[in-house]
Amino acid sequence: MIIDCHGHFTTEPPEHHAFRAAQVAYAEGKSSELPVYPGIPDKQLHDIIEANQLKIQRERGSHVTLLSPRASGMGHHVPGLSVAKEWSRLSNDNVGRIVDMFPDNFAAVCQLPQTVDGDLSDVIEELERCVGNGFVGCNLNPDPSGGRWSAPPIYDPWWDPMWEAMVALRVPAMIHVSSSCERCLHMTGAHYINADTAVFMQLIQGDLFERHPELKLIIPHGGGAAPYHWGRYRGLSIMLEKPGLDTHLMNNLFFDTCVYHQAGIDTLFRVVDTKNILFGSELLGAVKATDPETGHPFDDTKRYIDHLALDDSQRQAVFEGNARRVYPLLDERLRGRGL
Repeated sequence: MIIDCHGHFTTEPPEHHAFRAAQVAYAEGKSSELPVYPGIPDKQLHDIIEANQLKIQRERGSHVTLLSPRASGMGHHVPGLSVAKEWSRLSNDNVGRIVDMFPDNFAAVCQLPQTVDGDLSDVIEELERCVGNGFVGCNLNPDPSGGRWSAPPIYDPWWDPMWEAMVALRVPAMIHVSSSCERCLHMTGAHYINADTAVFMQLIQGDLFERHPELKLIIPHGGGAAPYHWGRYRGLSIMLEKPGLDTHLMNNLFFDTCVYHQAGIDTLFRVVDTKNILFGSELLGAVKATDPETGHPFDDTKRYIDHLALDDSQRQAVFEGNARRVYPLLDERLRGRGL
């Protein structure tokens, strides 16, 4: 079985986007009318997934995708807790419906109603609601401000209630920012990769996993710049009088394979142990283009892994075993379906 740990519902119909635009206008004081969500009929939602995510999943040979709402659409910088709560609930419920329609092909991961100035109580409440509805993980934004980095670093005790809730619920978090509010930070090309790298350094600086030894986090996009600069981070860990990265981070931290060229995947697997790598493609995500050098889509990441000289146990771990270990509720869900 091949499990894709990183997929998004990025093919929402125009009515969904129109509602969000009206909601943001209301939140920013540009409209006095609170919009009403029009909903997506079952057949429309079913047809959208059949023609996009499911079609590509079948073409590329994966079997189960962990599906979450569009990351760039989370919009945690938009003001207003009530807006954030409604938007998260609507977005998560759509993903939940997709999973109910295609239970053998998708498992649900939720977005959270984070805000720039809010606390974590409503975030945890939505996480608990979603896990109660069968979700197996969450996406957590370390920078709700959208590139201004006003939140405490994730090793700060301010985040502890979130980590404690995740451990109690047995769900990991993919660390994933949303849209960029800074013109100098391209969202997927700079903001995403910067955040992956910044969080890796935050984890080196702190003692998060010493305080929460059962916590599991995934840094997407191949870990940002971390694998490429592994020597720098090993050296900084020594300078900061921290344990080696293997014991300080790598019993709790995982990277996905959303790296869109062979040389990058080669580097990831040379530097990082396969026990810490989960297959991911960001299916219908950041780079929807065909590589003119290969003739294949950039985000067809299985193709790169197929070219690696992995033995059977390493291949099974990356494609399936690691995801089932990091997402225990996914493993239970699959076992319950005889998979």
